[in-house]
Amino acid sequence: MRVEQSERVEPRPRPSSLDRIRRAAEPSLERQRVRLLAGLTLMAGVGLLLGLPFALRAGAEFLLPVTAAMVIAIALVPLLEWLERRRVPSGIAAFLCLFIFLVIANAALASIVVPATEWFQSLPERIPQIQANLAPVIDFYSNLQKFVDDTVQMLAKGPVAAAQASAVRAPASIMDYVSSAPHAAIQLFFGILVVYFFLCGWTRLRERTITSRGSFGGALATARVIQDVVDSTSAYLGTITLINVTLGLLVSAALWLIGMPSPLMWGGIVALLNYIPYIGPILAAILLALGGLMTFSDVWLALTPAAIQIGLHIVEANAVTPTILGKRLTINPLLILLSLSFWGWVWGTPGALLAVPLLIIIQTIAGAAGKPDIAGFLFEEGTLVARSPDPGDPDD
Repeated sequence: MRVEQSERVEPRPRPSSLDRIRRAAEPSLERQRVRLLAGLTLMAGVGLLLGLPFALRAGAEFLLPVTAAMVIAIALVPLLEWLERRRVPSGIAAFLCLFIFLVIANAALASIVVPATEWFQSLPERIPQIQANLAPVIDFYSNLQKFVDDTVQMLAKGPVAAAQASAVRAPASIMDYVSSAPHAAIQLFFGILVVYFFLCGWTRLRERTITSRGSFGGALATARVIQDVVDSTSAYLGTITLINVTLGLLVSAALWLIGMPSPLMWGGIVALLNYIPYIGPILAAILLALGGLMTFSDVWLALTPAAIQIGLHIVEANAVTPTILGKRLTINPLLILLSLSFWGWVWGTPGALLAVPLLIIIQTIAGAAGKPDIAGFLFEEGTLVARSPDPGDPDD
């Protein structure tokens, strides 16, 4: 009898109707709470995205040199780590990296700036020659020009005084540019300091960031993101720099063969503008066409420099660059165009030069942190977090 009593199971009380309703409502309430939090997060993110461009433009004097210095420093990290592996102290290694970069950058700028100043000074004297080369085109559009002039005179309500441009002495060296723009010199010096101190503390900063994670998985993910950002940025900038320098040297050699003055200057301009996707090569072709019209009396020979640059750029953009960069650094052209438009609008020409490196950094971080699932929030799940695929789910 004792065994039978011990094995007897007491019947559970049946849940009331109120308990059943509460249990059925709990998933719905939780779903509504998650959707509300996701909606608030989405609104905050949209507000941040709308206000960020204006904040970047307003703080361009500080944010632009800092951003440019950070991108340059990230690109120099592999050289820094190579020196540190050979037991070079961090401070000396950072100084050597910065010194090498400044020597190369100043030599490249000097080869462009000083000859370009002479071309700029001689531009007023070459205008008649440019007009003579373009005489057939000018004659063709003479009737259109006359119509425009007559229309302007008819719409004008008063005499228009022609503004006389004052003669300004063009700088003859980089030091003249620095002395004529002390504010830019201060920003340049500030950017150099940011690069140096970033490289000095890179190893300690990376170790501190990784070891401060609460778990081994978090530390491993952080280390992977840091390494991916460094590898992608330095690989892209290093490869593109090598391609652009080679393109500039080829253009210089071709211009030297046809007798174009200052071929190294034109090659440097082509190499520098080639950092700006889509727009840079077009600007380089326009400048070369203008330089050819200033130099040669035959219009077809004057357009030859621009034709050379366009032909070499087509080969570089469609065969050389995709082959060397490969699929790992392939970027959606639409994203490149949007990034170029955004950063060019925010920071002008420097922003256009930084557009692709910043896009690579943002893409790398976003790929590791996870992208928001806006389509799922609007149409299906109701959350901004993408649902991870379930191996047992036949729909995935």
